[in-house]
Amino acid sequence: MIKNEIQCLLVIGFDCVAIAKSAKNAGYKIYCADYFGDVDLQYFSDGYKAVIKQKVGRSCGKIEQKFNPESFVKIAKSLLKKYRVDAILLSSGLDDYFSVIHELNDLTPIIGNLPQVIEKVRRKSEFFEELKHLSIAYPQTKIVQAFDEARSAATEIGYPVVLKPTLSSSGMGIKMAHNVKELTEVFPKVLRVDKEVLIQEFIGGIHVSVSILATEENVKLLTINEQLLGLNSVFQREPFGYCGNIVPLQVTPSVLEKCKFIAEKIALHFGLKGSNGIDLVIYKDTPYVIEVNPRFQGTLECVENVLRINMVKLHLNACLHNSIPIMEEKPQKFCTRLILYAPKRIIASDLTVFQEVRDIPLPLSIIEKGEPLCSILTEANSGKMAFRKANRLAEVIYTRILQLKEPNPFFEPHKLLGVL
Repeated sequence: MIKNEIQCLLVIGFDCVAIAKSAKNAGYKIYCADYFGDVDLQYFSDGYKAVIKQKVGRSCGKIEQKFNPESFVKIAKSLLKKYRVDAILLSSGLDDYFSVIHELNDLTPIIGNLPQVIEKVRRKSEFFEELKHLSIAYPQTKIVQAFDEARSAATEIGYPVVLKPTLSSSGMGIKMAHNVKELTEVFPKVLRVDKEVLIQEFIGGIHVSVSILATEENVKLLTINEQLLGLNSVFQREPFGYCGNIVPLQVTPSVLEKCKFIAEKIALHFGLKGSNGIDLVIYKDTPYVIEVNPRFQGTLECVENVLRINMVKLHLNACLHNSIPIMEEKPQKFCTRLILYAPKRIIASDLTVFQEVRDIPLPLSIIEKGEPLCSILTEANSGKMAFRKANRLAEVIYTRILQLKEPNPFFEPHKLLGVL
């Protein structure tokens, strides 16, 4: 596949807005097989379909009930019948659904990691075994199917332990247990997500992600990003639920070199291509690998803003031409992406009035408690300032939406317009 032959791209997954915007800015025609179908997706795509049909006065439902990975295959087939598409770009949400990724790649080639490469880094037991051979630090991990196995694993590893479903996304469904009693309470909840559960050593420290570009021979660390997890201020109910990032995270030269070493070793060993993310926990200057996200990350727009680059353009150059740019200039600004969640069942306000807001729901649609509401993107001269700006805007948005009354099935949408 030659870059000059690629004119039309299909973005598939949960988090399509930032990728679509980047691809549009790079000069491509963009189509999206999205989950939410948010309002701002139409600004950057030439056509899209979504799992959720957002409608005035209708509930958008809950992800845990509506998410079906096969839905993306169905939508992709529908879009491919209607539009010419040269290649696929993967967003989040499908990392662990290998049959779906293979099926999508059979429809139209995925630019990035081959399906078999994605499997290698996402099959947890095999992945951690490879890290062991590479002498890369990671939390002690065991995979279990029954409570007795979980109890034995937790005892061997030592409390506290983290429990993760093998099918995971954005930190959802991850629990923590400090003792056998808590393990008894949370294990059945995690097991409901999938038939296997990871029992993992808890590493206290700073949760970060590393954004990289990779080719067959070279790896470029773009930024180290602080992860925002489980923030009560944005009504995230999950203790490890993804709430965004602060980009970049400033670390010591020693930690930076260790992160570079890990990124290079993992990318070259597994044959990663293009834009990838590696999640780490940094504890006492030692980075522990948590997982690899073998596709575009939620930090995309932040990384673009602080480095003044176009991620889709660089991704295609890396994958198709084995080309990585030389970028020696240090970031001159900081960017925060903050994801807001619905504090209760709410009517979506018109958030298009805020320049910093992304992933915008349809005004007057209904967002269920705990579901994603929108994202905020702010910039400043320091990470703390960027985060404070995002929090201040979050307060404004929550004040705005919480003034609305609970919806009822007989409300008349046109009479609410004056309230928003």
